[in-house]
Formats: sequence, structure tokens, C-alpha cells
Amino acid sequence: MIKLHHVQYGRSFRVLWLIEEIGPDVFGGLEIEEHRIGTKEMREGDLRRVSPAIRIPAIEHDGLEMAESGAIVEYLTEVHAPELGRAAGHAERAAYLQWVHYAETQASLIETLNLIHLFLRPPATKDPVLLKLLAARLKGTLAGMEARLEGDYLLPGGFSAADIMMGFNLFAAPFYVHLDPFPKLQAYKARIEARPAYQRAVEREGPQRFYTQDFYPVPEA
Repeated sequence: MIKLHHVQYGRSFRVLWLIEEIGPDVFGGLEIEEHRIGTKEMREGDLRRVSPAIRIPAIEHDGLEMAESGAIVEYLTEVHAPELGRAAGHAERAAYLQWVHYAETQASLIETLNLIHLFLRPPATKDPVLLKLLAARLKGTLAGMEARLEGDYLLPGGFSAADIMMGFNLFAAPFYVHLDPFPKLQAYKARIEARPAYQRAVEREGPQRFYTQDFYPVPEA
């Protein structure tokens, strides 16, 4: 059985979704150990052994211990679902790798916005100039996707693990950037959310408990 160290609707959602696409039975089942960010348990539990940075996601399976969402997604894809990857020599290999890692460009901005909006107290500690810059940069990454989306998915050859890497991003980004200017991106988001494996992952997640409002505007200076 594969064990996933997980935070609800965090980067580990990518791994959860991928496991659902592959099928948990391939791994002998799925065990989820859910963590809460910033808790003493995260620092003192099994996660410390599995994840060098004591962060999620991390997996344990058949003697393998591995952290980092992008690395896990690439590894599980190569070993268990090569049809979702693009092997060396494939015409879409470079684009595939670019989108897999582009996801982290976005995610790092989302993470910083999360930290500032949801963890810094009191509100006076929130720098409006910094938040405006971060939101603008996140919007720029979404505009970059909008400009390049032509087919149903990121790659002309169809759905891939690169799309799975965007699962966390497209859930979280609308809390900070309105998607109204990006019709192709909205259609793409709806398309991936309609996938049965995505819906099974969401069903496992349940209602999100992290964000306390529908949108976080930049505070006034």
C-alpha cells in the first residue's frame, strides 16, 4: 500500500490526483496521513524521516521514501503510467518538462501569498506593495498559460502529468487572481476538473478548510 503524507488541497493534491489516475489498486491501496501546516506533529512525526524539508507531499511505498511533488509525479509516472509522461526522445519531451516545472513557478507565488494572507498576524504586517507585486506576477503566469493553450490540454498529444501538476495551482490561484480575463484557462480548468480521477481525489479531500474567504484582494496602502 502506498502512503501519502498530505495536506488538504496543497501541493500533495497533485500526487493524490495522479494516484487516482493510475489507480490505487496498482499500489495495493492508498493510505493518507493528513498533516496540518505549522503544527508540532509535522516536525516530530514520521514526516521528518521521509521529507528532508519536513514538508508535504511525501510518499512511502515498498521501501521507497520520497518527497517533492514534482519529483514524485515524474517518478510515479515513469514507473506506473508512462502514457502520462513524455519519454526522452519524444517530440513533446521538452514542452512536457517545461510545463511540469512551470507549475512550480506558479506554486511558489501562491505559497508566498498564502503565507502572507493566512499566516501573518496582525493584518498590519501585510505589505500592500509586496502583495500587489506577487498577485501581478501570478496573473502573469496565468496569462502565459492563456497565450499558449490551444488544445484540450497543455500538450498537443493530450492529457499528461504536466496537467496534473497544475491541479493545485488552478484550485488556489483564483483566491488571488480573477480568471475572468482568461477564457481558455477557465475552459481548461473546467476540463481537468471534469476528469473522473480528479473528482475522486476531490471527494477524498472533502470541503476545503484552508481559505476563509472566496477572494483575497490586495489591502489598501
